[in-house]
Amino acid sequence: MPRFSIIVPIYNRPDEADELLKSLAEQSSKDFELVLVEDGSVWPSVDAVNRYKDRIVINYISKTNTGRSDTRNKGMQNAKGNYFVFFDSDCIIPSDYFEVLEKYLADDYADCFGGPDSAHESFSDTQKAINYAMTSFLTTGGIRGGKVNMEKFVPRTFNMGFSRTVYETVGGYNKDIDYGEDMDISARIRKSGFSIKLYHNAFVYHKRRVCFKKFYKQVYTFGGSRISTIYKLYPDTLKLVHFLPTTFTLGSIFFVLLSFVFCSAWFLLPLGLYTILLFTDSLFKNKSLKIAALSIVAGYIQLFGYGLGFLKALVKYLSYAKNKLVDI
Repeated sequence: MPRFSIIVPIYNRPDEADELLKSLAEQSSKDFELVLVEDGSVWPSVDAVNRYKDRIVINYISKTNTGRSDTRNKGMQNAKGNYFVFFDSDCIIPSDYFEVLEKYLADDYADCFGGPDSAHESFSDTQKAINYAMTSFLTTGGIRGGKVNMEKFVPRTFNMGFSRTVYETVGGYNKDIDYGEDMDISARIRKSGFSIKLYHNAFVYHKRRVCFKKFYKQVYTFGGSRISTIYKLYPDTLKLVHFLPTTFTLGSIFFVLLSFVFCSAWFLLPLGLYTILLFTDSLFKNKSLKIAALSIVAGYIQLFGYGLGFLKALVKYLSYAKNKLVDI
């Protein structure tokens, strides 16, 4: 029986499956099985599975399309390991990942863990800039696994895991939640008294979105789900850091309007300083002028997208609450 069951939902991404399976086949420690669950794909990953089935243990499951959460639940129902590890299909796993994870669990055990993500050298410059925007303290406050963090750490499903005991106690993912399912299950795990820890060195390479248009749509949805889904279920999880992108967005618009009204560029100074800070920080981390320039775009998309999605959902929620009070 393997110690770890890797559970990956996949939908129409055979190329990503090939890269993921290749990275798993190159692991220095292979005390795991892969439960790869095809969620009603039109373009299945069977060829990739056949290429690597002699190098790693793969339980390949096909089902009708029911969404990520239900697909992960299907994977857990068929898992044999005592500890479940979740990756997204667009991840590449460092060759020593499970060696590092085994050491963490031996020295600093957690019932549930999460790890950060990084950009692989093969990623495009745009992908590297998006990765910077999603991981930098300057854009997210470190809430996605940074070493400096403005809120209690919440594991994300692109790189997280928990014991079979946790699964048997709290159940699986909420299949009725489209976005924020990782925050929901983390809240249930924490409320059940289990330990949750961030394992800094158990990182993965996460592709995320390949263009800015898709990236904006993603973070806009994330911002909206923070209110429309997570706040409704767990009001106590809403923290000051979640308001910062909206505050930044409204503040930026305010400063731009002032610069036009008073015909003075001085009002743009705060935005200019922040832009320079983004550029400098990304340049230091990525060692590339092009990626640093793209990181400015990605950083503003991250803040404006999340901020506007959050604001729209908040206004809608407050309007609903007000109308409900009037009806009473």
